Amino acid sequence: MSNTDFALAVEDLTVSFDGFKAIDALTLYIDRNELRVIIGPNGAGKTTLLDLICGKTRASGGSIKFKNTELTRMAEHQRVRLGIGRKFQTPSIYENLSVFQNLEVSFPAGRSVFGALAFKCTDEVRARVRAVAQDVGLIDKLDIEAGLLSHGQKQWLEIGMLLMQEPELLMLDEPIAGMSARERELTAELLLRICKNRAVIVIEHDMEFVRRIAHKVTVMHQGKILAEGPMEQVQADSRVIDVYLGH
Repeated sequence: MSNTDFALAVEDLTVSFDGFKAIDALTLYIDRNELRVIIGPNGAGKTTLLDLICGKTRASGGSIKFKNTELTRMAEHQRVRLGIGRKFQTPSIYENLSVFQNLEVSFPAGRSVFGALAFKCTDEVRARVRAVAQDVGLIDKLDIEAGLLSHGQKQWLEIGMLLMQEPELLMLDEPIAGMSARERELTAELLLRICKNRAVIVIEHDMEFVRRIAHKVTVMHQGKILAEGPMEQVQADSRVIDVYLGH
């Protein structure tokens, strides 16, 4: 398989903070339409890896190619335009706007505040909002003020806001933190639905959840990849048990 066939090809990626290698010559390939989960102990470099892919942090060395385009010198907003979406741990939604409006302003044409003011809600946008709301399970909540949603629903709304931009790579950092058991189940279904036409990378600690969703699991430790493969294989790896699952 040539590198051009991957949604994301990370090669020999390194980032140092004051001489400490947070990511150490890491290589990772993500297929199109793949749901990859990254696990590992705290301080393994998982969030830093996402920061490097989305452009929040600059790499010290190595290469990050998305759809065969080199990203390492590219600004964060340029990466978003290319089709990379990133959800952080705390939801950033507009609490006083309705669910519909939150999705509407996330449509690429309405991205800036000035854009949003001049922005006409066309049939195309309405159809997109409804399709995304359906995808994230909020179709019957479109008129509700976002601040009134449950914690889980706020997380889904934020995923929806990213989906409005039709990303081809979506990165989620601990999406089920603080969710009820039912919300976790619905989130698992949601993630399996949305990876149908994009690559999704999820950082997660909850092993039950990882088992439900992962096509493939990558275990990180000290800025490197310790193991990679299906969940059953990774779980049985003595090194993984040693540094992570054994604790």
